[in-house]
Amino acid sequence: MLRINIISTLILTSLLMSCGNNEKKTDQSTVKAAEGESATRSSNPNVQHILFFGTSLTAGYGLDPKDAYPALIQKKIDSASLSYKIINAGLSGETSAGGKSRIDWLLKQPVDIFVLELGANDGLRGLSIPETQANLQSIIDKVKAKYPAVKLVMLGMQMPPNMGAKYTGDFKAVFSSLADKNKMVYVPFLLEGVGGVAKLNQEDGIHPTAEGQKILAENVWVKLKEQL
Repeated sequence: MLRINIISTLILTSLLMSCGNNEKKTDQSTVKAAEGESATRSSNPNVQHILFFGTSLTAGYGLDPKDAYPALIQKKIDSASLSYKIINAGLSGETSAGGKSRIDWLLKQPVDIFVLELGANDGLRGLSIPETQANLQSIIDKVKAKYPAVKLVMLGMQMPPNMGAKYTGDFKAVFSSLADKNKMVYVPFLLEGVGGVAKLNQEDGIHPTAEGQKILAENVWVKLKEQL
């Protein structure tokens, strides 16, 4: 059983790293396009901006960008005739350290609500939990320093049990701890109702299908809509 768990973990890690290597250029192009689009929107002072900062889960890996959960949330916002525009800054393979390096560039555009979805790649690679927590706190600090009035949303993540009880427990606690410390709106588990459900995930078993992304959108929307 131990051998099977180790093999499963290695497979998950290699799949995740492969996704990052294959999709990073594509996702960066998407982020650049989003930044340019946001600059145009900022000319309208009545429009507020929501920055989704995360991994392939946010980028909508393997799907049409319109099927990623941030785009689905944009549809909900538009249907409610609210003056908010979403910038999807998801990047496949992104770690908390990578996000810490990338955030300054993204903060050149206006941000009124910041949604943080990072840490999953750290966990699947078994990286140091204190280091992950420090990187995420640094990202939050940078956002607050640039935009003191920003509203903050934390999307929690969890690891599969084969990572070990202590690691999975400590990892899960990082997100609630940071949310409490920084007075962030907290979504306990982004993948609630999707993680581990085969029919809602692509063949790699990691990335949600279009139907799975709809559930992610609902998981976030139930908390986010209270801030709009």
